[in-house]
Amino acid sequence: MRLPLDSHAFLWFCDGSASFSASARAAIEDLGNEKYVSHATVWELAIKASLGKLRLAVPFDKLFPGALLSNGFITLPPDFRHYHELLTLPFHHRDPFDRLIVAQARVEGLTLVSCDPHFPAYGVPVIW
Repeated sequence: MRLPLDSHAFLWFCDGSASFSASARAAIEDLGNEKYVSHATVWELAIKASLGKLRLAVPFDKLFPGALLSNGFITLPPDFRHYHELLTLPFHHRDPFDRLIVAQARVEGLTLVSCDPHFPAYGVPVIW
């Protein structure tokens, strides 16, 4: 499977949080799966940290690229196909970062790792 992590999933996985589900952890730790972090996630975390809405357990520059590399994550940059897919998405919610991750998952045939209740409504597979 190819698994992009939502922002909270990425942070909880890296922190070893008890909030992270066992099935999501098993999927990420499965060496046969590819794990992704979208540039949208990095952008979202940077904005929230700069606004004081998010306190990171480790400094941003250690998290990116440090935690990505040490956990075997691949970055998923946006592409014009992903932006085009945004035009077709219904507005189940309006979070622009989540919408871009959903668009990436739809275009690339990915299974999202998230507990966000809005994601299944977009018709993408979700693990939690």
